[in-house]
Amino acid sequence: MSRILNIVKNIAVIYMRKIYGILVLLMMLCLGCQWQLKPNDDATNERSVTIQRYDRIENLYLTTGDFSALQQMNTVFPMQTRMLIEDVLQLGKVNDRDINSKFLNFFQDSTLQVMLADVQQQYADMDDINTELNVAFERLKEEMPDMELPEVYTQVGSFDQSIVVSNNTLGISLDKYLGKDYPFYVAHYTQEQRSMMDRNMIVPDCLGFYILSLYPLSAERMESQMERDMHMGKIQWIVNSVTERQVFNNAYVTLIADFMKENAKVSYAQLLHHTDYSVFKK
Repeated sequence: MSRILNIVKNIAVIYMRKIYGILVLLMMLCLGCQWQLKPNDDATNERSVTIQRYDRIENLYLTTGDFSALQQMNTVFPMQTRMLIEDVLQLGKVNDRDINSKFLNFFQDSTLQVMLADVQQQYADMDDINTELNVAFERLKEEMPDMELPEVYTQVGSFDQSIVVSNNTLGISLDKYLGKDYPFYVAHYTQEQRSMMDRNMIVPDCLGFYILSLYPLSAERMESQMERDMHMGKIQWIVNSVTERQVFNNAYVTLIADFMKENAKVSYAQLLHHTDYSVFKK
């Protein structure tokens, strides 16, 4: 009887070892799957653009004087805060002793306080812009695979610059996109300027300014006005292509469009590097 029990125990042990071996193998396969999927997930993340709402933290400090909001601006968004204070608003150096109070007092102007509220109302939801921006940059990345995607954030200035680009960051000043009929715009900008200060221009402007930062006008020589216009025409044609909208429509964009129809194999990078503008003329 004991012999039979021993045989049964041995069979059970062998069986359990096989089951354990199968389980270990399955676990290893699963780990292998995770290891293989992770790079794909990372690649997806690298190809996405997410708008960071720096403007909300800024707005909280400028409307309430909340010190914790100021701390968050300086610790989580140090570069954005420095650029806003030093380059956009030009209030002084970010480490000046009285810069925080100067920054806060600057926005106590009644016009700017109204603007802050209007920005938060109009841009309470930016999902549509984030989606369009992401799709457009994906298309641009497909055409220019060596291009590094920017870190995008929103801010509020004082009706100064619309888009700020530096060190692979792209800042959107929402105070410049409140609509062509916004009262302050009507009083201070031309009708042509106001037509560009609308929500639907955020994505095209982001793309245009970012491409220009990667392919600036030559610093080695002085271009003629025609060369500058043609260079901008190339950028505007690319923006039209990746947004699949006729955002820009002028003679220079038309010349580029005709050239690209006849030279479909020319890449975006090759087009932007091309400086023999005689080939674009008819």
